[in-house]
Amino acid sequence: MTIIRLPSPPAAATVDTWHAVLRAAHLHDLPADVPPPGRAQTEGKLRHPSVNTEAVHLVAVAADGSYDGVASLVLFLDERNRHTAFLDMLAVHPRARKRGIGARLWSAVRDELAAHRRTSVTVEVELGGAGEAFAVGLGFTDVLSLAWYVQNTADALAVHPLPPRLPDGYTWAHWTGVVPDTLAAAFAEAHNAMEDAPSGDMDRATPAWDADRVRAAAQVIEDRGGVILSSAVVHTAGGSDTVAAYTELVLRDPSDVRALQYDTVVLPAHRGRGLGRAVKRHMLTAVASAHPSVREIATTVADENRPMLVVNQQLGYRRERAVGYFQVVLPPERAGRPERQADGDGDAADGADGGRA
Repeated sequence: MTIIRLPSPPAAATVDTWHAVLRAAHLHDLPADVPPPGRAQTEGKLRHPSVNTEAVHLVAVAADGSYDGVASLVLFLDERNRHTAFLDMLAVHPRARKRGIGARLWSAVRDELAAHRRTSVTVEVELGGAGEAFAVGLGFTDVLSLAWYVQNTADALAVHPLPPRLPDGYTWAHWTGVVPDTLAAAFAEAHNAMEDAPSGDMDRATPAWDADRVRAAAQVIEDRGGVILSSAVVHTAGGSDTVAAYTELVLRDPSDVRALQYDTVVLPAHRGRGLGRAVKRHMLTAVASAHPSVREIATTVADENRPMLVVNQQLGYRRERAVGYFQVVLPPERAGRPERQADGDGDAADGADGGRA
């Protein structure tokens, strides 16, 4: 077994082999009602990195040419985060576990971190399973506790059949894909309100958003073959529009039956008016109309984010499973040399973040 860095762009056969590992690990490790990743999603992430990042993809190649394990490391390129990185996944095929492959992949990840002068790395881990034990064995600690929550769209619409009414002075806006130019600057400003969302002890600064960045972030999702829908509450005062609240929903593949709730934010000046619940309920109508195949919406919310937990409870979300952001800090002089290695395997889920209500 050898560890290699995946060429970019990957060939179709390479994507298939990578995807086989992800799917097998998912089906082995996660509950049966959590849909596995689709091939289009896998290919999209391998070909199109997130905004202002560089992705490094590593594979453990078996003697027959198949992959025993895969790992993706996301290196942030914005100035405030050039010291850190995110381990987007480290997955080992169930047939190849308990052979030290996870540790070999981690060692290769450590080499990449050292080469890029990264002194910390974070990973999202399912709590209570092999992934948590693997991460803890490597020196990672839980810096932010979260959970996945799932909403049944039909049930939510039945309980809340009437469209939400907004207070005077507020109107709705909704779009699919890239934000319209007329709202781009205001939408970017609303994204910056995510700075007060819970982040625990993560060694990562919230990125600064501008109109170009929000456009680029939506374009990446579309380039990967997915769909992003946005609903916003717009407040007009003094002749200018402010995006007072917004929520984003992503289908990583147009055929998805489970969509991912991305950010939900209400600007501080507009909180206390029920806009968080209203904008998420508005999105329910939009997705039911445009994508009737979607049966569920899933999101992660930090345990300490009480306002969003209350909103989600009112809209019928149920807690599905606990996860955490685990982090290890690597002193620069030792960033390339593993302090400890464990004969185990880990897998990080691709998640979405719930914001502030």
